[in-house]
Amino acid sequence: MKRLSKKQMIIFAIGQLGWSILGGIINTWLVTFYLPTANDVETGAIKYITPGLVIGGFLTILGLITALSRVFDAVTDPWIATLSDRSKNPRGRRIPFMQYSAIPFAVVTVLLFCAPVQETSAINIVWVSIFIILFYLFMTMYCTPYNALISEFGKTQSDRMFISTAISLTYFAGTLLAYLPFLFGGVLRNAGLSFAWSYRVIFIVLAVIALVAMLLPTFLIKEKDYVDSEPSHDNVFKSLASTFKNKEFRKFSISDIMYWVGLTMFQTGLPFFVKVSMGLDEIWVTILMGVMTVLSACFYPFVTKFVQKFGKKKLVIFGFLGLAVAYVVTAFTNIIPMTQTVDGVTSPTAIAYVFGFLICLIAAFPMALLGIIPQSIVADVAEAEAVTTGENRQGMFFAARTFAMKLGQSIAMLAFTSLAIINTQQDTSSNDIVPSTTGLMVVAFVAVAFCVAGAIILFGYREKKIMNLIAKKEDEGFFKEGAISEDRVKDDEEVVLEKEENKEEVSIDNTPEEVKSEVPSGKEDE
Repeated sequence: MKRLSKKQMIIFAIGQLGWSILGGIINTWLVTFYLPTANDVETGAIKYITPGLVIGGFLTILGLITALSRVFDAVTDPWIATLSDRSKNPRGRRIPFMQYSAIPFAVVTVLLFCAPVQETSAINIVWVSIFIILFYLFMTMYCTPYNALISEFGKTQSDRMFISTAISLTYFAGTLLAYLPFLFGGVLRNAGLSFAWSYRVIFIVLAVIALVAMLLPTFLIKEKDYVDSEPSHDNVFKSLASTFKNKEFRKFSISDIMYWVGLTMFQTGLPFFVKVSMGLDEIWVTILMGVMTVLSACFYPFVTKFVQKFGKKKLVIFGFLGLAVAYVVTAFTNIIPMTQTVDGVTSPTAIAYVFGFLICLIAAFPMALLGIIPQSIVADVAEAEAVTTGENRQGMFFAARTFAMKLGQSIAMLAFTSLAIINTQQDTSSNDIVPSTTGLMVVAFVAVAFCVAGAIILFGYREKKIMNLIAKKEDEGFFKEGAISEDRVKDDEEVVLEKEENKEEVSIDNTPEEVKSEVPSGKEDE
């Protein structure tokens, strides 16, 4: 089969730009839009949903809706992955799913912000509940097949790393575009638009851009020209079970959950670290996040060279430990005085700004490593599974990785809200939690613990075994000598024998029942 050109890989990466814009809109603006602050209400914001921490004294109604929708989302991941893996569409197993879901995905994103009743109402709660479930459904329908193509389009290690780097860059670009309402919302309100429509207009424009970006690879890349794989025959439960039977994938998945817990706790706490621990103005949240993103992107061109020299496993472990160091530095913002009071006015000291930029500098390179390499590792394991079993379940492997991400994020959100409010009393009539410096310090060190745990778990991942299983002539020389650890792995000859034996073992087991029945009696035992 043909390999994608670099130009086609970039076109493929543009699809990620589209869905990351839509995901960024929801992640950045759903809470801001439906749980407005007192200042927003003064400028015309409407309280569409009952405000306050009314669920257990620490969770809002919107928080409960979002949590339940993510549960639904986690359930649909393996279902969509199985449908894609089993698809016999003549245009391919992935592209049709992406093409059919793109339009409703973009439309639903906009409709989610169009609650019908212009005041607090149960109807609005129902509206948001329905459309956020639809949002995650269509997101899964696009993203799960899209991610599976990373493995199928990335036929060599060089191609796989290029694709992973490109989609990481477009992900960051899409996330940054989702911040545009910060810049233009006020301008539109000054032009006469209401608070709600000043955001909706920008959401509509962004959704159109996202739609074009998502459809571009589905029309310009013919999947069947580059992918020739047999559909999987497993049902959703058997496919999911088979995926997690893979020992190397289990190790990676557990490590990945640790990463997402640690990362999400830090990202969720960043606004509070900046405002509470460092005493900086809210605008510095955006500034520091932007600096960290730009610095991280600057390292992207060098990640492939580092992978060639050191291997993927070592770099991911280094990324874990690098983030842990950044979190330790963040914890010290709650120990070292960051503010000063002069004539009754409290202001941040120079050291607060130094710590802010220091955290960005330390975290940037680990973020680059962890933003690119894990996707490539999943692609490697999925291909190795296909080689040894004959089952092409790339969709399920990436769906399982997505499930690990969502599980880690959910654990982190619950942990953050519980830990950050240590030694505080919460106003249940307010949408916001009020963290303490003690609570934020605990959050930082818990994030450190998860990152270190992820690094320790990943030590057991047998990288050379996977690399030998999927080795191709085109990959010769990609990894420099010593890049991949020799510990606890089989010799190349043994791996080749294992590859052949596994193919023979599954050649009958993975045959459809109607064909199995035609195998002469006793032949299976041979």
